[in-house]
Amino acid sequence: MGNKQIRLGAFFMLPGHHAAAWRHPDAEREHILNFDFIKEQALVAERGKFDMVFLADGVSARTTSRAFEHESTSRFEPFTLLSGLAAVTKNIGLVGTVSTTYNEPFNVARKFASLDHLSNGRAAWNVVTTSAGMEAARNFGLEQELQHHERYERAHEFVDVAKKLWDSWEDDSIVFNQEAGIYADKSKVHTINFEGKHLSVGGPLNISRPVQGHPVVVQAGSSEAGKELAAKTAEVIFTAWQTLEEAQAFYQDVKGRMAKYGRHPDELKIMPGVYPIVGKTLEEAQAKRQQLLGLIPEAVGVARLSNNLGVDLSGYPVDGPLPELPNLSEINGNKSRFQLVKDIAERDQLTIRQLYQHIAGARGHREIIGTPEQIADQLQEWFENGAADGFNIMPPVFPTGLLDFVDYVIPVLQKRGLFRTEYSGTTLRENLGLSRPENQFSKTSIVR
Repeated sequence: MGNKQIRLGAFFMLPGHHAAAWRHPDAEREHILNFDFIKEQALVAERGKFDMVFLADGVSARTTSRAFEHESTSRFEPFTLLSGLAAVTKNIGLVGTVSTTYNEPFNVARKFASLDHLSNGRAAWNVVTTSAGMEAARNFGLEQELQHHERYERAHEFVDVAKKLWDSWEDDSIVFNQEAGIYADKSKVHTINFEGKHLSVGGPLNISRPVQGHPVVVQAGSSEAGKELAAKTAEVIFTAWQTLEEAQAFYQDVKGRMAKYGRHPDELKIMPGVYPIVGKTLEEAQAKRQQLLGLIPEAVGVARLSNNLGVDLSGYPVDGPLPELPNLSEINGNKSRFQLVKDIAERDQLTIRQLYQHIAGARGHREIIGTPEQIADQLQEWFENGAADGFNIMPPVFPTGLLDFVDYVIPVLQKRGLFRTEYSGTTLRENLGLSRPENQFSKTSIVR
């Protein structure tokens, strides 16, 4: 088997990634917020040797959406769910999305350190900034949400603080000398005394250094500010691209920014999202897609597209074209997703209905439809041509979408020598081929 291997994440968005997944016959009411069901999905992903389970999250119920009553919006808080999964899995990484906009770094660093210890080194943090409008801001006592540039300024500081806090206990700081009565070496436990524009944190943490040194840092932004944050701090990027050329350009752009931060390109794994619909034949896969498209309530499609574009489309004919859209500089929400969806609409001259159908499952990520071999061919093409180090797999419906990928696509990748047949390490870092970071306090001579 060759050295270079595809990395795979299993993106758990239950009951599925498609906007109408909850209406699909394979989805069951009993699966909603059912830990036993989610545990089964995690064990399926682990059987498939996935690197990690990936959980998205938000900080509002989005009741202001016109489509609220038509969408499945109830979901677990990531730390709680991942702690449960840590106890029933052995090898698979556990990635939780946690916002730097509506949290404090001490709490977040402590929770991820705890999860890393509970899972024996399998925790990862998907760092996001939050642009969920006033519904989210009011949940945290704010009268307005932060502007895009402020959210990223805060995120840079937040990740910096978290890493300092994880390092605030050196690896050998716990002495546990029962005879002498000394539990910890105080000279190896450090305050961080961080003072920034947005954050002020003293430290140290009240939990020792994580098993992995730092939990793996994942990042999902593809805007200019997002790419810069990723080049500086991220070890995995979850991104969305439609074409090989776009993905190659992003791959080269972000990896090309890393040198100025003293980082090597191999220290970052770029993993675009992929929404696979697997069939025994192409015709069967296409029929599965059509079945899902027929289940989308119009209100959901229009609302999801409006959210992606930051423009209320509810007053426009769904079988007509998009109205004139604002310039990118006027968008305070997700700039990269706005640009991506706008580009799809302009490139393919799609109506509002056609465009919302196009993004209803993949939400702007790449949709691949076909036989296991056809899907493996397309993953292999991106992997071998400088567009991706791996992929975050987004099953249309659970449990069948994940099972189809594990049972039919992964064996093809394994047969081609592109994906592992066994886990290579015990921690997520080891399985991803990432090194354990040195402690920034113990590796430098500082006054203690």
